[in-house]
Amino acid sequence: MSEDCKKNILIVDDSALMRRFISDIITSDGRFRVKDLAKNGRDALELIAENNYDTVIMDINMPVMDGIETLKRIQQNRYNAKVIVVSTLTEEDAKETIEALEYGALECIKKPSSYSEVKGEGFRQGLLRAVSVACGCMESITPKQEKKAIQVSKKPEARHSTNQVRKNNIAKSGLKIVALACSTGGPKSLKEVIPYIPSSLDAPVVMVQHMPASFTKSLADRLNDISNVNVKEAEDGDVLKKGWVYLAPGGKHMRIKNDVGDVHSVVLSDEPAIDGLRPCANIMYESLCDTAYDKVICVVLTGMGADGTKGIEALGKEKNVYVIAQNEASSVVYGMPKAVAAAGLADEVKPLNQIAEAIIKNTGVLRDGR
Repeated sequence: MSEDCKKNILIVDDSALMRRFISDIITSDGRFRVKDLAKNGRDALELIAENNYDTVIMDINMPVMDGIETLKRIQQNRYNAKVIVVSTLTEEDAKETIEALEYGALECIKKPSSYSEVKGEGFRQGLLRAVSVACGCMESITPKQEKKAIQVSKKPEARHSTNQVRKNNIAKSGLKIVALACSTGGPKSLKEVIPYIPSSLDAPVVMVQHMPASFTKSLADRLNDISNVNVKEAEDGDVLKKGWVYLAPGGKHMRIKNDVGDVHSVVLSDEPAIDGLRPCANIMYESLCDTAYDKVICVVLTGMGADGTKGIEALGKEKNVYVIAQNEASSVVYGMPKAVAAAGLADEVKPLNQIAEAIIKNTGVLRDGR
């Protein structure tokens, strides 16, 4: 690929060694080139104001101007910069990283803590994958395909077997659960959904957001602070309550288990990652097949890949499911919701600002606490 066709990357980090390591990774992929380097946010802003970058890779903790303040200035000045945050995993760093994602960072990558980790294939692949997404090196569904997917999903036979229709007709208890999945761009998108769900929602909400361990606890705490519903990072054995939101912890798969009658609880496991993902939304969805829930409202938001599609497809053969997918225009990355819509599984494809309303409409709210 000629130099003129390569995507331009800006690397911002106060460590000269880290700048060099990241540069080596970026230049190892023929699609990208490191156009500039900066050692703090102030220098980065000057470069962003004068140049066009396809992606900015930025640290959080830097002298002169840190990553949070830099992201705020990028928003204030309306600079067109797609930022990938590379951050460490201390508790304080995790909180700052969630804040960075809310201020527009596209993705967060765990910053290596050792030389061997920097040289490891896991960090390299994760960084290049995030840069590929930020630079738009992936296909997108067309509006025509999206419309066709919605039309197909309206036909019961496209999603449910005859046996499933029979099961739906004999359901009596009306027990419901909301199961949500998201990935790249998810933390910012969840901020536009979870705070608008009432505490009287007639169902618990379980969620998978692809994030490293430690970040999910900070994300749950952040959402809890700004929401009417109670939001927590799920713990093994948590009994699900209506009007509560349970976020799968990073590094753990989450299943839902039917204990007795209408009582359900969370089961966490350290099983191997599925397609590089742990937690994996497919596992969460498939686990709901063996529960007492009569209706599952499946919500798929922005994210890379197709996690959730297989799980929802399997769930639809056993349960009455209603699937809400985020639309392309409001998605940071139209991968996961695209896969659901293209498979004919989506009952509704909605912009982000209408997702909460769709959840409430299809779930209902409790009256007088019942």
